[in-house]
Amino acid sequence: MEFINDPQFWIGLIQIVWINIILSGDNAVVIALAARSLPPAQQRKAVLFGSGAAVVLRIALTVVAAKMMALPFLQIVGGALLLWIGLQLFGNDEEGEAKGTSGGLLVAVRTILIADLVMSLDNVIAIAGAAQGAAAEHHLLLVVFGLVISIPIIIWGSQLVIKLMDRFPVIITLGAMLLGWIAGTMLITDQFLIANVLPQTWLDRSGVQIDIISVVKYTCGIVGALLVLAAGKALAARKSAATPE
Repeated sequence: MEFINDPQFWIGLIQIVWINIILSGDNAVVIALAARSLPPAQQRKAVLFGSGAAVVLRIALTVVAAKMMALPFLQIVGGALLLWIGLQLFGNDEEGEAKGTSGGLLVAVRTILIADLVMSLDNVIAIAGAAQGAAAEHHLLLVVFGLVISIPIIIWGSQLVIKLMDRFPVIITLGAMLLGWIAGTMLITDQFLIANVLPQTWLDRSGVQIDIISVVKYTCGIVGALLVLAAGKALAARKSAATPE
């Protein structure tokens, strides 16, 4: 229990909780998008399971995330998965399905798990970095403690987003586009592309230095968001046309 008297432990804990407040927004959006079409009782279960899964995944990935992020093609695969999830969630909503008919609790939880896995890879690097100030033997305890504290934040945030989606349906579109943005920026910053495809980080044109990586990254984020918007609407229209009156 000597960590109680370690100021670096408490500083790291505060940092991890704060990082989770910032980084849990996208998790809350995914959970809300996946759970909103379920009946109220199943909504609560999906939010609870999804929030717990997000934290468990971050704890597990903290140990290996830095090495995994360096693997070639990993972020390309992750970005493609997020695009698919965004399309499915947006397409299902645009189709106008009744509550409780979009695949059930297990499908919602599966969607949340996949999205959490993809989005947690880069998030846990920041969490692991915040733990470095404490003694080495306290790192895992600090990460677990900080992430467990964040569970109520994710649960509350998910429930709030669900209520806002019911009142302001445009938030559903924005949430799906957010997944497209994250997917686009994740895909293009894969280590293989940075090392072998993209040009140098800095390019000198007429004396002006341009951060090529950032320009490409944010451009791909915009493209990803617009792709989810356009393809999601097209997919929903196609399903509606195929559904008999």
